[in-house]
Amino acid sequence: MKYALALLLALAIVPAHAALDWDTALDGPQRSAENKARDDWRHPRETLEFFGIKEGMTVVELSPGGGWYTEILAPLLAGNGKLYAAHFSPNAAGSPYFRNALGGFLQKLAGNHELYGPVVVTSLAPPAETTVAPAGSADLVVAFRNVHSWINMGSLDGTLEAAFTALKPGGVLGIVQHRAKAGDDPQAMGRSGYITEAYVIAAAEKAGFTLDGSSDINANPKDTAEHPHGVWSLPPALRGGDEGRAGFEAIGESDRMTLRFRKPE
Repeated sequence: MKYALALLLALAIVPAHAALDWDTALDGPQRSAENKARDDWRHPRETLEFFGIKEGMTVVELSPGGGWYTEILAPLLAGNGKLYAAHFSPNAAGSPYFRNALGGFLQKLAGNHELYGPVVVTSLAPPAETTVAPAGSADLVVAFRNVHSWINMGSLDGTLEAAFTALKPGGVLGIVQHRAKAGDDPQAMGRSGYITEAYVIAAAEKAGFTLDGSSDINANPKDTAEHPHGVWSLPPALRGGDEGRAGFEAIGESDRMTLRFRKPE
């Protein structure tokens, strides 16, 4: 009887994870009106829920760029999980773009220490730097519209292998990527930003993942994936300037695959 009572008391003081705070994540002051406007195209809550995000998880965001999704993930996991942001390496050689992008991201985090202080920034620069989180520690690894960049940098295989290593057995890799028409040439895909589903699935399976689900949450049937400046012809980039702008704005953001992969148990 005394043992049962002691066990009940011990369980009672173990802190329970709070429910995910979607109100702050989506509508909090950390997000600009411009970023919130993208929600109609990027469906962040539906996408993350499709990937299986839950309270208490350890999550890795690969190549977070300027932090559009970091603004959402950080409040979801603050005191309620752990977030790793695997950005460019500070030792990156070549184009200053890598260092500038990382610098801008770090400045963003430093500007709101209360929210972003718990975020752990790691380096993703295959093959030299691939520890995006401690091996076997992550429940979920997510990547948003980055596969074409990894193809162009020759780092796709190394990045997927890094994700596989970071995940626990049974963990999930979630990928959102601009979707090319079936059969498109891989070199052309890299330049256009659009990648075929078959290519992404094959690359993930090569790294050891199994396809666990797909969704049209982020599909856009208006997008033909054939534009003079590739995916950057469309919003938000609108790289062509005023030329064809009205038509591209009418299309909206790109057609995207949303794929869920799992690391075998």
